Amino acid sequence: MPSKINSSGQKVWQVRDRNGQLLNWALWMGAAIIFYISWMKISDQTTWFFVYDAPRIAADIGGRALPPKWEYITKLGKPIWDTLNIATLGTMFALIMAVPIAFMAAQNTTPSKLFARPLALLIIVSTRSVNSLIWALLLVSIVGPGVFAGLIAISIRSIGFCAKLLYEAIEEIDETQVEAIRATGGSGWQVMVYGIVPQILPAFAGIAVFRWDINIRESTVLGLVGAGGIGLQLQSSLNILAWPQVSLILAVILVAVVIGEFVSAKVRGAII
Repeated sequence: MPSKINSSGQKVWQVRDRNGQLLNWALWMGAAIIFYISWMKISDQTTWFFVYDAPRIAADIGGRALPPKWEYITKLGKPIWDTLNIATLGTMFALIMAVPIAFMAAQNTTPSKLFARPLALLIIVSTRSVNSLIWALLLVSIVGPGVFAGLIAISIRSIGFCAKLLYEAIEEIDETQVEAIRATGGSGWQVMVYGIVPQILPAFAGIAVFRWDINIRESTVLGLVGAGGIGLQLQSSLNILAWPQVSLILAVILVAVVIGEFVSAKVRGAII
């Protein structure tokens, strides 16, 4: 650790020497300059009149949205049911596809580190890098609007998430159990069933429930691009400025998300 000698001849310990302090200040100065330039770019492209007027507009919309139009709730049963189906079925299909991809991506189970593993990692990265709303927008153009497009969008988006967490769990298994089964003459399939699967099963269940919880949130907005669910009702109400309906839809979405979070927490607690 660097030090210097004070006037009394004693050593004074420092966190950094002179060059380290100069480098630290240079990094802080660089960060401040980048922040200033970024803020100026944002400021130049912002209409500040609307920002200053935002509290008044928000208060006006809030006044129009309350109280909610409670009688409209009879038309939200099917859309919220479609949303839950999109989240649930999308998660199931994603898990079915994510399991073999995860085994291909894990270093200790991949059939080929030269071909299979890079391909699996490419699938994981590509499906995770695009938001489900973008997938839905593309799929609406391909398969048409409706719940099916939303279902595929949620499935594709979830593959990378589930496969990444699962292949990391596979790589962290206790190899001694696997070696014990191999030592008794077990086949590759028996090693998989009795040595690997029991170790990753709790992680798999936790990943499934966690992703389902996330998909409930994501599926509520897919209707904004025509992919079905309660988001479609929200978009229709926004288009006609029916603010009491909008507030009711937001309340229903909130209740659905809270219920999903409650169920997810209970299931994860039971698994762990």
